Amino acid sequence: MSISVAAFDVDNTLTVCDCVVPFMRSVAGFRRLLKVVFSDLGQTIRSFKKRDRDSLKIKFVEGVFAGRNAREVEALGIQFASKVADGWLRGDVAARMRWHQDQGHVVVLVSASLGVYLHPLGDLLEVDAVLCTELEESSGILTGKLIGQNCRGVEKAVRIQKWCQDSGMTPKDLVYAYGDSSGDVQLLELFSHPTWVNKIDLEESAA
Repeated sequence: MSISVAAFDVDNTLTVCDCVVPFMRSVAGFRRLLKVVFSDLGQTIRSFKKRDRDSLKIKFVEGVFAGRNAREVEALGIQFASKVADGWLRGDVAARMRWHQDQGHVVVLVSASLGVYLHPLGDLLEVDAVLCTELEESSGILTGKLIGQNCRGVEKAVRIQKWCQDSGMTPKDLVYAYGDSSGDVQLLELFSHPTWVNKIDLEESAA
C-alpha cells in the first residue's frame, strides 16, 4: 500500500505569523521579554546581524523559561494552541492540510516552534505527528535549555528522516512538503512535491 507523507512548517506557513515570540510574551510578560532582549545587547545585535536564529532561540529560551513550573507552562501552551487554531491559521494552507487528511495522507508538522504549544495544536488539528523544538525539564521545572537542537534548517531534515525510519516508512513516502523560509530548504529538498507557500495562493492552485 502506497503511503504519502505531507509535511508542514508552522510559523508563517500554516499560520499567518510567528508563534514563538507571542508565546514567550504570554509566559513571561512584555517587560521580562524586553529584559531578555537587552541583556548582553551586543551579543544579541551580533546574532541578529548574522541571522543566527539558533543562538537567539537559546538565549530567549533560557531567559524566559529557566526555573518555571513545567505544568504551568504546559497549561499556557494549551491555551495558546487554542488561540492559534481559532484565529492564526492561514486559510489556504489549512485547507490544503485538510485536503491531505481527507486523502488519507500522513500529515506531519515540522517546526522550530515550541512543543509545549505545538503538540496541543497538533492534537487540535488531528495531525499524525509533531516534530519540533522541545524544552528540557527536571523534576517538573524547566531548565531553560533545549532537548537536542533547535528544529530548523538541517535539523528539520534530520528529524523527518529519523521519524520516517522509526515509523517504518521509506524516503519515497516523503511526497508533499510546505515551507516559507530558508529554514525549510533542507526539509523541502527531501520531498518529491515541495511547495513554497510565500510564492503561491494554494486556493488557486490544484491540489
